[in-house]
Amino acid sequence: MAMKIRLARGGSKKRPHYAIVAADSRMPRDGRFIEKLGTYNPMLPKDSEDRVKMDIERVKHWLGQGAQPTDRVSRMLEAAGELPKKDRANLKKGTPGKAAQARAAEKAEKAKAAEEAANAPAPEAEADASEE
Repeated sequence: MAMKIRLARGGSKKRPHYAIVAADSRMPRDGRFIEKLGTYNPMLPKDSEDRVKMDIERVKHWLGQGAQPTDRVSRMLEAAGELPKKDRANLKKGTPGKAAQARAAEKAEKAKAAEEAANAPAPEAEADASEE
């Protein structure tokens, strides 16, 4: 049985409240679960102690049994110091697309040409300098 430690949503519309549960991965998000391991209330301020409550001993038990935490739950466990921090850098997310890269290259070429034109002495000044 593939076990997950995940969030099960509760609460009313626009007032979410989540239960941290150990469940079979084939069950629906808010459906049947095996054990409730804690709660998460995103409506509370981030520095509140009651925002995330977990029974760490039971979470460790399920992790030892091979349960895989979802991304959000693993972030909570990392904040609690139970799991090592993962590298989550999505390096491609911030890169511009092909068209934007082409526009940037074109703009850089124009700027380089304008700089070269400004730095090069004027042809009249060269002619005057050669005559003297």
